Amino acid sequence: MAALPGRTGDGRFTGEQAALRRVATLVARSAPPEDVFAAVTEEAGRLLGADYTSMARYDPDGARTVVAAWSSTGAAFPIGTRAMLGGRNVATLVSRTGRAARIDDYADASGPVADAVREHGFRAAVGVPVCVDGGIWGFMVVDSRAEPLPADTEVRLARFTELAAAAIANAQARVELRGFAEEQAALRRVATLVARAASPARVLTAVTKEAGRLLHADYSTMARYKPDGARTVVAAWSSTGPAFPVGAQAMLGGHNVATLVSQTGRAARIDDYAAASGPAAAGFRELGLRAAVGVPVSVEGCLWGIMIAGSRSGPLPDRTETRLAGFTELAATAIANAEAQAALVRAHSERRTLETELQQAERLQTVGQLTSSIAHDFSNLLAVIVGYTEMAQDVTDIRDPELRRILDDIRGAADRAVHLSGDLLSFSRRVQANTERLDLNILISGMMDLLIMSMSGRAEVIFEPSPVLPSVRADRGQLEQVLLNLAVNARDAMPEGGTLTIRTSTADLSADSSQLHPGTKPARYVELAVQDTGIGMTTDIQRRIFERFFTTKPGTGTGLGLSTVHGIITDAGGTIEADSREGRGATFRIYLPAAPG
Repeated sequence: MAALPGRTGDGRFTGEQAALRRVATLVARSAPPEDVFAAVTEEAGRLLGADYTSMARYDPDGARTVVAAWSSTGAAFPIGTRAMLGGRNVATLVSRTGRAARIDDYADASGPVADAVREHGFRAAVGVPVCVDGGIWGFMVVDSRAEPLPADTEVRLARFTELAAAAIANAQARVELRGFAEEQAALRRVATLVARAASPARVLTAVTKEAGRLLHADYSTMARYKPDGARTVVAAWSSTGPAFPVGAQAMLGGHNVATLVSQTGRAARIDDYAAASGPAAAGFRELGLRAAVGVPVSVEGCLWGIMIAGSRSGPLPDRTETRLAGFTELAATAIANAEAQAALVRAHSERRTLETELQQAERLQTVGQLTSSIAHDFSNLLAVIVGYTEMAQDVTDIRDPELRRILDDIRGAADRAVHLSGDLLSFSRRVQANTERLDLNILISGMMDLLIMSMSGRAEVIFEPSPVLPSVRADRGQLEQVLLNLAVNARDAMPEGGTLTIRTSTADLSADSSQLHPGTKPARYVELAVQDTGIGMTTDIQRRIFERFFTTKPGTGTGLGLSTVHGIITDAGGTIEADSREGRGATFRIYLPAAPG
């Protein structure tokens, strides 16, 4: 009789080992976790004589979700059933302690899980944790409707949870391996584009698409930080289609991923955008995004922009920052390569420009030396002509109008030749500027008669002086030459008559406005505007208007007038601009630095 219990124990052991082998075979064959879970719960339930067996996963929000269930009667909790933890019940006790737990009488249990257990008529339960990679993944529980479960239930159930944990770990390893392979393939595709020197736009578009798909994000974007405190989208991808358009801008500020990365230069995440703030956060909420992770894009050690992955469902996985960084490094390489190539092209272009300018300067130096010599000799000859003409005018009888007209024409031609000689001397830079403190209002007022005469009766001259105008430091004679040249140029542009308007004003140029006027810097300037109502200029003419020897009046023009004006203003530390449209007149604006004091 003594051998019977032993044979009974041997049978139970044999049955248990057979059940474990069946489950282990599934694990060894890499069966899907859900198949292993179903087998574990059924084998354990039958072996332990339980009324009900289930396996559940602990969720981050404090609930447990059923992943497999078996019942001796057929009725069981459906897979996917959730219940919040809390109170006194097996699920909550295992979660809190990480150890096996039992309740022999659920009449005294509490919490949502206990309520669900009592609804199914269960009286007692034993739960054992399912641990994966050192952390509690979930638990397995057996329930009884009649009486408490045997004392060795915890130990025997633990053997099954070990197999379940192995199946989970294997599945996770396969997922991670597959994910790693997919990540490497995605990185290789982007790296191939970078190696082939694809355009930055193409690389950045590929980066956002590959990263978004790999991370199973709902949205991914790359944006550049701008000096004005904004971020501009340069590439975007969405799993559903709608996304921020390329070029969309939003100002930084508030609490959002784009601003955090800009401020710290490090990766940042926000798991609930409901509490985020600022223009960038508002744009994310409009797309229905709930969480986001941002990683900086640094080029040559400087923060260039940001790459963001967004989710509509909930927080992104913990390793998202690290995985995103692999893509931002490739993006940064593409940007750096493109900038280096652009810099090389610019350097080559600048070198060619400098070589051309040097050759032109050498030629102009030679021409200038020759021009200066000719101008001096020409001036001496003109002095003789003018002198003899004046003597002839003095002795000519006023009753001989024809002769006086001839002498007046000779004198007029000589005066024009003197003016041309002055242009040649200014062009050759042999005339030393005699700078002094000048009031442009007074200077222009003193020239009004001469300016009106220069119109030859074709046009009206209007002067609109600024009531308060700083002084400038310049050469009086050269500024008079500038005004006269511009007036004559305006007269020739108004063959049918018109109006020449001269205005003075004060211009306080800031850092932004000085960028609009090349040759200036942030400071106070005196602005002189000379506006006509003539035929205007084409864009091509405007581009060349200040070139030496360029003229729109072949046969009568020297091409030195506006070139001389440009040189005089530049030497005075100022700048001159031409603004014109064909048929709409022209305006020349001169900016001269205001004299200190």
